Amino acid sequence: MTTPVTTPEEFIERWRTPPNKRVNNALTATGFSFPPALEVLDAVRQDEEARFTILGDEDWSVRMERTSAFRTAPVEEVATWTFRLVHFNLTRFYDGLLSGFQEQVMVPWRTQLSSWGFTWQRCAPLLFISTGGASSTYHNDNSHGLVWQVEGTKTFHSYRDPDQHLTAEAAVVGETTAEEPPEHDPADRESVRMGPGDRLWSHALTPHWVTTESPLAMSVTLSHGGLCREGRFAERELALRAYWDQHPDEAWKLDLRNVRY
Repeated sequence: MTTPVTTPEEFIERWRTPPNKRVNNALTATGFSFPPALEVLDAVRQDEEARFTILGDEDWSVRMERTSAFRTAPVEEVATWTFRLVHFNLTRFYDGLLSGFQEQVMVPWRTQLSSWGFTWQRCAPLLFISTGGASSTYHNDNSHGLVWQVEGTKTFHSYRDPDQHLTAEAAVVGETTAEEPPEHDPADRESVRMGPGDRLWSHALTPHWVTTESPLAMSVTLSHGGLCREGRFAERELALRAYWDQHPDEAWKLDLRNVRY
């Protein structure tokens, strides 16, 4: 496993190139306290922009029934089902459930990045809630992500050398997304087990998948589109920029994630 990033100088030195790495909490300190995951789930699942998938080994008819009832069934019951949920627009909750998030998390982090010489085209939080046994798809993001594990435990799986498994050019055109990762040597894997409060830097266009290890888990990823420092993009993002130069009509259309729900 790679050594964690502990200082601003190390972050500046290592942000551009994989593998993914832990980030010391002191670099991203915040006074914001999330409501319990069950409370967040209950509010977010009822929002029309929430996206979810019912998983598990149950008969397809059971999964369909749970899909229909997901937004209205007692939340305590829903939390016993195997599912994954995402929400890409948390500003919808800034005046209520996540009051203070903008002032206590997003503004300080953007200010920190700016003080280190970074610019960006978008910096936005994404919410992920899942239950034990759930896994994300195998995918890559077109943006760098600061992954913040809030409640429960997840393991973030990626590769020590992504180029050996998926070139940046292949990632750009979406050759990554699948329900399961392809066969690979476990020794090539970079797996980071994350508990409450842990942070991880996930590089743009690097294939990865996330497994849930606790009964209920919640994380937030601060997603950075077009992150740049002193005119330099990350190595793999250069392939994305080159592709968009050739296909300007497609720029930012897949900015957040190449992931199916």
